[in-house]
Amino acid sequence: MSSSSSEGNGAGSAVADSASTLFAYTVRRDGRTIAVLNAYKTPTGVTVDSEVFAITKPLDEPGIKRPFSFGSVDQARRFADDAIVAFEYLNCTVT
Repeated sequence: MSSSSSEGNGAGSAVADSASTLFAYTVRRDGRTIAVLNAYKTPTGVTVDSEVFAITKPLDEPGIKRPFSFGSVDQARRFADDAIVAFEYLNCTVT
């Protein structure tokens, strides 16, 4: 597994900006960012914000943002770990 970072909230959620980040990952392929995952605690559990950038679109085009809600940090971590394995299988670099 790649290491996580506790810096930044690239997904830009208003809630994420006011909460402490549990973990954050940036996914790159051929040097281009294709996804960002940020997890933070909420009153009801944990939310993982994702932002995915299409590789066929211009670099300055915004990504598609989507939050995923989980009941615990463990569930959120397993979701992120599965996503990371899939990205690594697709020859992406995760930091």
